[in-house]
Amino acid sequence: MEHFFDAIRRIGFRRGPKRLVAGIGGSLAEKLGMNVWLVRLLLVALSLLPVVGIGAYLVIWVLTPWQDGRIPLEQILGGSQRR
Repeated sequence: MEHFFDAIRRIGFRRGPKRLVAGIGGSLAEKLGMNVWLVRLLLVALSLLPVVGIGAYLVIWVLTPWQDGRIPLEQILGGSQRR
């Protein structure tokens, strides 16, 4: 599993420091070069879809590293605490 989490870190996608909820919208906007409010609006619209919206957001949330490199799923599974 360590290789999986290291691969996620190498993508360079991190939760933004200017987050409203979990930082996913801000991170996506930064990575894609889009307006943060447009991305947040799209995420809210997607969350209205049953299962797909909320499920996808939760998957992204547990796999997106914090600014210091920690990944929530890795911590939940008792994995490495390194940065």
